[in-house]
Order: sequence, then C-alpha cells, then structure tokens
Amino acid sequence: MWRLKIAEGGADPWLPTKNAHVGRQVWEFDAAADDPDALAAVDAARREFTARRHQLKHSADLPMRIQLAKENPLKLDLPAIKLGENEDVTEEAVSTTLKRALSTFSTLQAHDGHWPGDYGGPMFLMPGLLIMLHVTGALNTVLSSEHQKEIRRYLYNHQARIYLPTVPSHSG
Repeated sequence: MWRLKIAEGGADPWLPTKNAHVGRQVWEFDAAADDPDALAAVDAARREFTARRHQLKHSADLPMRIQLAKENPLKLDLPAIKLGENEDVTEEAVSTTLKRALSTFSTLQAHDGHWPGDYGGPMFLMPGLLIMLHVTGALNTVLSSEHQKEIRRYLYNHQARIYLPTVPSHSG
C-alpha cells in the first residue's frame, strides 16, 4: 500500500534542507501494510476514478485523504445545519457551519502545517524520465515494480482520448 510521507528526509546527504523538509511530500510503497479497510478504501477509490476518468480529470487526492482521515480523525460535536428554502440564515447557523467546515478541513492538514495535494505536472515530466531511464538501462534499478505499476495506472487514467467521427461504409 502507498503511504504519503510528509516532512521527512532523514539523514540523506543528497537531500539538504534549510527548513526540516517542511512541505515535502513523497509517496512510498509499504509492502507490509496490513490495514484491510484502508486497502479496500483505496482500491474502491481507484476503481471509481478509473470509471469516471473522462468526466472527472482529477483524482481529488483520495488516497491521501483516506490516509490523513485515519491519522487526523474528525472530532465533531457540532450539529449539521440544514436550512429550508424560506428559512432565515442566522448568525448561529453561519457560525456552526463555518466551524464544521474548518474542523473537516483541518483533518487534511499535515503534521508540519501544510495542506498536501496533487501536482499535475508529472504528465509532461514523466515521459522524459521514463525514456531516459530506459535508454540508460536504469528503469528497473530506479523504479520498483510497484512504482512502474502506478505509473502505468496514472498514464492510462490521464491519457487523452481522441474520438474520430464514424464514416459510413459503402457497400458496393
């Protein structure tokens, strides 16, 4: 299972930092993960995203949200406010709704203070990286089989679909 590591860099001399890696996000594969609920939730999110990839181009960071929801459980003791169409909006309703929204949003905040999120740039960076690794023969050395599997999934889910008009056939 993939886990998002936040603000970690260890003692790696090739990864210097001036801010203790605040804001750094790295996905790491954990082959020993044994949380069946989290695995099932991530697999369900993957299937849903793949099924809707032409309507919804972004994953909504669901694997990250699943992980952070477990690490930062929501402790909410505020009532849900549902106003009818003709009801007045009161200061209490607005205040309670804002408090609920802030509480929910805070579950997505990383322990170092930032809000992690997906970066859409790899679609133009990844082909060059893959070509370079293939040409140099370092593909399997640099990328584990799990990394390669996720790259294939990412490319498949984000590839452009070209729809050509159908041409009527003429039978002679």
